Amino acid sequence: MTTQPQGLSLHDISLSATTLGSGPGLLLAHGATGWVDANFGPILGDLARHRTVVAPDYPGSGSTPRAAGPLDLDTLADRLVAAAVEAGLERFALLGYSMGTMVAVRAAARHPERVTALVLTAGLAYPLPHARRIFDGWHTEMAGTELPPERAGALEQIELLQRADTRGDLPGIAAPTLVIATMADDLVSPDHSDVLAEAIPGAQRAELDCGHLVAEDAPKEWARLVTGFLDRVVPVSG
Repeated sequence: MTTQPQGLSLHDISLSATTLGSGPGLLLAHGATGWVDANFGPILGDLARHRTVVAPDYPGSGSTPRAAGPLDLDTLADRLVAAAVEAGLERFALLGYSMGTMVAVRAAARHPERVTALVLTAGLAYPLPHARRIFDGWHTEMAGTELPPERAGALEQIELLQRADTRGDLPGIAAPTLVIATMADDLVSPDHSDVLAEAIPGAQRAELDCGHLVAEDAPKEWARLVTGFLDRVVPVSG
């Protein structure tokens, strides 16, 4: 049984965020148990070369305080969008990684007037059975681990990953979308990307020959796919 921390509810937490660059907005959504530097660090410079990048950390990640109770996807998506607005972005593209693709999709569904494009990398709409077994084992392993401050909220994040489901959001996504499948991924296998690409109207699909840790395995290739797509659908001069 997980002991919940004492502190603020998710509704009351302002996400700590890094802001870089200038130009059209780009909001980042990191993965479960990760934080911005861990999941996006090697590509932040490329992303911010011609765009204003806002990169928040979830509750219990990076320097954002841990939430007092369970996370819910709607509120987390709203808090992510609020971080972008607080940083001065009225409209923005969204780059989600791993569980961050769920957060990004839900943000686009709840705030369509703000989201100009979606890039969903190594992502999922819901855990397929083989992934659910992996996530269950991951939770058990993390529950017996003393976690550092930058990963204090890891258990709540894995629990959200285990129960979240964005399938109902996908057919209504209107923003141009690129789904990037990580073909050697043994955590979120590429068939999860197939679900996303097939259900989002007009979605494009690309592949990277790497494992789940894209920022470590293929940072240059990942950055090239993301910026190339965004340059086409949300031009810097636009």
